[in-house]
Amino acid sequence: MTTHGVTALTLVTGPEDVLVERVVADVVARARASGADVVRLDAATYEPGALAVHASPSLFGGTTCLVVRDLHEAPDELQADLLALLDHPSGDVLLVVTHGTGPRGKKVLDALRRRGADVVQCPAVKSDRDKSDFVQREFAAARRTITGEGVRALIEAVGRDVRELASACAQLVADTEGVVDEAVVDTYHGGKVEATGFRVADAAVAGQTSDALRLLRHAIATGVDPVPIVAVLAGQLRQLIKVAAAGRGSSAQLASSLGMAPWQVDRARRVVGHWSAEGLAVAVQAVAAADFEIKGGGRDQVFALERAVLSVARARSLR
Repeated sequence: MTTHGVTALTLVTGPEDVLVERVVADVVARARASGADVVRLDAATYEPGALAVHASPSLFGGTTCLVVRDLHEAPDELQADLLALLDHPSGDVLLVVTHGTGPRGKKVLDALRRRGADVVQCPAVKSDRDKSDFVQREFAAARRTITGEGVRALIEAVGRDVRELASACAQLVADTEGVVDEAVVDTYHGGKVEATGFRVADAAVAGQTSDALRLLRHAIATGVDPVPIVAVLAGQLRQLIKVAAAGRGSSAQLASSLGMAPWQVDRARRVVGHWSAEGLAVAVQAVAAADFEIKGGGRDQVFALERAVLSVARARSLR
């Protein structure tokens, strides 16, 4: 059922807040455009009976859009009020419900689906493959193009947080023209802490000892924490091992089975051919020891990290 182009019941599920907020904002904008009043109700502050009050017909007529956030945290009273509203729906009410994750609120979820709610899923954007797909969709939606290397550079620079990643995409779309590639991304985000850590790791796994140490010392001098750098080193070595063991296949096929992005598979393939199994084993052991020392097992974090970077770079030549 729709009212002036707006679906009467909308269920937004999934834990990715950025995506949830976008869907809700879109529904609310369309509801307002149709002349509806918007009322927002949060599970954490809900007062029993409030839903029925706001859903009651107005003396002046018109439609009300009720937005109920965080059903997964809803008290029993809110769930009961939602079920009562769904049992006796009103043509003057548009209902939008968000649910993050977990079993709480299942009866309401089932009732919404039975009544034909428009269900929009917002799954978590966690893996680098998820983030690559997210960036590509952001640029496609803006009718812009970003290269695979541009995607990689952007994720390495700001990809730990989806909200920051979305903001970075918006900035690049607004401030640049034409195709966005690695050089463009580096102009805007190359100085970020995350990007610095990846540069250190890239040089180390490429066997570029002097560059790796120079980049590391610059990173430390500018205040970069050793913990994320050793984490990036460990992550890149794990990717090399995965790709080495995976055998043949297209980048897209391997990316799907390994939980990696295609550009990560391509990069690992370019690098892993220069590594032996013995070299990878030595590098992994060196990074594991550094991780232990940096997180409290040793006295000098910087020395431990330098030793690990040096060991990784030298391990590349072991045969």
